[in-house]
Amino acid sequence: MTTASVPLDPGLTPQQELARKLALLLDVVVAEGNTPYTYRAIAEGLAEHALSLSRARWAYMIAGTGPLVTDVALLTGIAEFFRIPPAYLLGSDDDIPERVDAQLAFVKKLRAKRVVSFAARTLGDVSPEMLRSITELLDE
Repeated sequence: MTTASVPLDPGLTPQQELARKLALLLDVVVAEGNTPYTYRAIAEGLAEHALSLSRARWAYMIAGTGPLVTDVALLTGIAEFFRIPPAYLLGSDDDIPERVDAQLAFVKKLRAKRVVSFAARTLGDVSPEMLRSITELLDE
């Protein structure tokens, strides 16, 4: 069984699970301080490997709507573009997708905490209560 066919979160459809994973990948790029990837950048990266991704297909992949994308070459290409194991998007019988998911979530949270720390140093005159309130909002 693959992750694509059985969502990690039983409340999600396979399409929504794929969208969740793609959103996490896109978020981590930003959390690491990089410019967000655009559809165009992703499509161009895939084209370098003779893979094609239409804007409409990308839109329903990241929205979790439309037909489930099961094209192994395309999902592998997307995984390689983001420099992660293809098993994260393809699914497998081992713990690679779950481990990658946890690692990506950890990196995202770690980067967010650095932003909070930076803001705390920058906003030195802000009261501790206000900083806690801001931190709580960022944690949501």
